Amino acid sequence: MAKSIIGKENFFEIYLSTPLEVCEKRDKKGIYKKARAWEIKEFTGITSPYEAPEKPGLEINTGEYTIIESLNYINNHISSIMCFEK
Repeated sequence: MAKSIIGKENFFEIYLSTPLEVCEKRDKKGIYKKARAWEIKEFTGITSPYEAPEKPGLEINTGEYTIIESLNYINNHISSIMCFEK
């Protein structure tokens, strides 16, 4: 939807992927536990399917990298694209 709003030429998709096990481990509110107990219906990845982007411009597995590492990787990648396009 965002791509159709701002235009394909101005859109760059960054996919922050996180394995389900990591999401559950990080869940301090117990939302995943509730979803597994069917207390939450239509919970993406548990009781409802999850569809990852088909061809993101950049994918970062946040289960493998810290927030700072992820931000640095994004910044470096986007900077290299912007330099290349000039």
